[in-house]
Amino acid sequence: MAHHESIAPIVKWVGGKRQLLPEIMPLIDKKCVTYVEPFVGGGAVFFELQPKKAIINDYNQELINVYLVVRDHCDELIDLLKEHNRFNTQEYFYTVRSLDRSDDYRELSDVAKAARIIYLNKTCYNGLYRVNSAGQFNAPYGKYKNPNIVNEESIRAMSGYLRSGKIAIRQGDYRNVLKGLRKGTFVYLDPPYLPISSSSSFTGYTQNGFSYEQQVTLKEECDRLRKKGIAFLQSNSDCPQIRELYKEYDIRTVQAKRSINSKAAKRGEINEVLIYYVP
Repeated sequence: MAHHESIAPIVKWVGGKRQLLPEIMPLIDKKCVTYVEPFVGGGAVFFELQPKKAIINDYNQELINVYLVVRDHCDELIDLLKEHNRFNTQEYFYTVRSLDRSDDYRELSDVAKAARIIYLNKTCYNGLYRVNSAGQFNAPYGKYKNPNIVNEESIRAMSGYLRSGKIAIRQGDYRNVLKGLRKGTFVYLDPPYLPISSSSSFTGYTQNGFSYEQQVTLKEECDRLRKKGIAFLQSNSDCPQIRELYKEYDIRTVQAKRSINSKAAKRGEINEVLIYYVP
């Protein structure tokens, strides 16, 4: 693979994989013809790999809009972020955050929506995208000294990359992206994890959390990939249900520090599993 400039994710997403890159990257087939990531999130793995031909997808419309705007309206986005940066105060943050609670939200341009999400992501507490059951952004203000709101270099690098190759950006059910894939494709699956205990049942992903039944459906999709001889890698939480579901597959245990829990004591290492199939 050609040497490339590293691209840092521009939004911090629940379950981001930056810390696990040393474990994940060696298991990805760098020579694959097409790379497919159905739950792209913040895209740590995707932007580390920078495949020439790829399909990325997420259920979250706000997130996919950010990628489309970065690709197609990079300069306008940076200008709007500079504006947010100029006005950034706690009061301003809550004004911007409340925009999705009114009908005017539909009137906002895609660029304005993307700038809003990046701005909130950079200035909210813990820097995580989090919505309530109505799908409204609800993380509080973070009071950071110098949040990197504009992040022009990363945005330009990402924009250039997304325009350079054959990168399809989709939004919707992950299963649609898995249809009709051919040999030579490599699929990396990073679904919302099965919560390990009641205290860690963190539901900030999509308004329709990922239940055990949905984990079973995902496993059936993985079996289909195997039948077609398509290599895949999946990350998930290390728990008996997941180990049982994937007992026919290779499973590697990895340790990940997670900072979702507000109680510092519980922020320790949670084991995760990497499940993989190579034809």
